Amino acid sequence: MKPLTYASRPIRPALQAVLEKLQPGQKIRITHLLRVGLKSWPVTVIGTYRSLDSLATGLATQRVAADDIVVPLVHVTKENGELSSVALDEHTKVEILG
Repeated sequence: MKPLTYASRPIRPALQAVLEKLQPGQKIRITHLLRVGLKSWPVTVIGTYRSLDSLATGLATQRVAADDIVVPLVHVTKENGELSSVALDEHTKVEILG
């Protein structure tokens, strides 16, 4: 597994422990909270783990002192063959299946 070297916010120790165990080809379930506007709901993604990476994003305005935000991403292949990436946050749960 490629080590997660940088994220703007610390990763919870329990989540970090699971991420360190992931191997390509393992079946995993990711549960996270999807937010759109003022609404939010839990979403589950089940698929085959491909890799762990970081995504550097930025803001078009100066709303925070550190204008670049780096989030950890888990890349999976869903059961229907779709390639998907899930950004991890404080609400994300990753489980290794089977």
